Amino acid sequence: MIRGERLSKEVSSPEGRLTILDDVSLEIASGEAVAIVGPSGSGKSTLLGLLAGLDLPTRGRVFLAGTELTALDEDGRAAARAAHVGFVFQNFQLLPALTALENVMLPFELAGIEDSRDRARQLLTRVGLERRGAHYPRQLSGGEQQRVALARAFAREPDVLFADEPTGNLDRLTGEHVVELLFSLNASRRTTLVLVTHEEHLAGRCHRELILDGGRLSIAGAGAPG
Repeated sequence: MIRGERLSKEVSSPEGRLTILDDVSLEIASGEAVAIVGPSGSGKSTLLGLLAGLDLPTRGRVFLAGTELTALDEDGRAAARAAHVGFVFQNFQLLPALTALENVMLPFELAGIEDSRDRARQLLTRVGLERRGAHYPRQLSGGEQQRVALARAFAREPDVLFADEPTGNLDRLTGEHVVELLFSLNASRRTTLVLVTHEEHLAGRCHRELILDGGRLSIAGAGAPG
């Protein structure tokens, strides 16, 4: 489903060229759950952004569902993401002027799907928020906002779900609930899951851990599936 070939990412800094990722290669199979772990500043979120086509590497190639993202322009990468990818972020990234239901409806409406409201209601029910659809993000707890974000991410039934610290702004109990929901949706829909996390218990739920250290992929460790 995902392949990265000799990925490097360099940026300019006052001290000169800074290497964030250095010659990283990996493959992730369809339906697999993979955690990207490592110390702060090791390049985890940068790697996630490259694999999702949100950014381009300085060198190397990225393939998603058989398409070379690095050969596409920005519009082409956006179209590939729309066709294959869902996102969940630490800060939720819900639109504050839309209700929970409207936030989940948005992907359907952008795709021109007519029964967007009914589909969105079904997804909110799936994440346990059927009674909160009329509430705005500011009226929801952090855990509720993250569940809305999950429902929105799964609206288009993506082939791949990228999650960047999905429990980072949640207390442990709420985070565990979101994790259970995340893996339940992953298992039921066979969605490939790629997540960045510093939470050991979350990484351990994945099939594998990709460990970054100093911008290099040092170890590919096995986790506990499910």
